[in-house]
Amino acid sequence: MEKIITFEDFTKVDLRVGTIIEVNDFPKARNPAYQLTIDFGDLGIKKSSAQITTLYTKEDLLGKQVVATVNFPKKQIANFMSECLVMGAVKANDVYLLHPETKVKNGAQVS
Repeated sequence: MEKIITFEDFTKVDLRVGTIIEVNDFPKARNPAYQLTIDFGDLGIKKSSAQITTLYTKEDLLGKQVVATVNFPKKQIANFMSECLVMGAVKANDVYLLHPETKVKNGAQVS
C-alpha cells in the first residue's frame, strides 16, 4: 500500500466521466501514446496523453466514456499540453481504462 491520505485529501481530487471525441497518434511522445480529446460536458473539452496503444485502437477509443482527474495542473508532454489524467488499472505494464458500466452524463462526478 502507498502512503496513507486523509478523506480530506481524497475530496480534493476531482474525478469526472467524459467521452473521447477525438483520438490522434502521438509520434513525439517518448513512449507510444495517443492524444485524446475528451468532452466533460459543462466542464468543457480537455486533452490528455495516454500510453494505451497496446490494448486500444483509435477506433476502440472513439466514443468511449472514461474516468479522468480534471483538476491537476496542465502538463507539457513533448509538443502537447495535457489537461487531465485519464485513469486506468495497470497490469503487467498495460493500462486498462476505468469507465462507467453504463453511459452517464459527461461531466458526472465520480465519488
